[in-house]
Amino acid sequence: MTTTTTTTTTPTGRRWGRFALHYVEMIIAMFAGMFLIGMLRSAVGLGVSLAEQPELWYLAMAFDMSIGMGAWMRVRGHRWTPTLEMCAIMFAPAVPLFPLLWTGVIDGDVLMLVSHVGMFPLMLAAMLLRLDEYAGCRH
Repeated sequence: MTTTTTTTTTPTGRRWGRFALHYVEMIIAMFAGMFLIGMLRSAVGLGVSLAEQPELWYLAMAFDMSIGMGAWMRVRGHRWTPTLEMCAIMFAPAVPLFPLLWTGVIDGDVLMLVSHVGMFPLMLAAMLLRLDEYAGCRH
């Protein structure tokens, strides 16, 4: 007697798989924006030095990430509200760090490291707050 087993994805499993894929897509788009727009800015002589101007460097980098991720979110059919929320998250980790930078408690390298690390859980939290937006299969 032969038995055949088929593996099917439950609707819940598909939903969380879609959510995880969406998270990865946004991270890829974010880094693509950071690298591509950053290279373009440097190529035209508008590069900013992390060592000399860490605040401006961070703001430019967050802007580049926002363009990449925001563009991808709009392509995927997201409304403006969640798109702008996610773009704001690119800037959010620096807000509490700038005063520490200005007072010499941290340097530009620490600003960069902590801000990048902080973006990922903040993105995840925003996505979980709008679970239907990010886990729905409508995109």
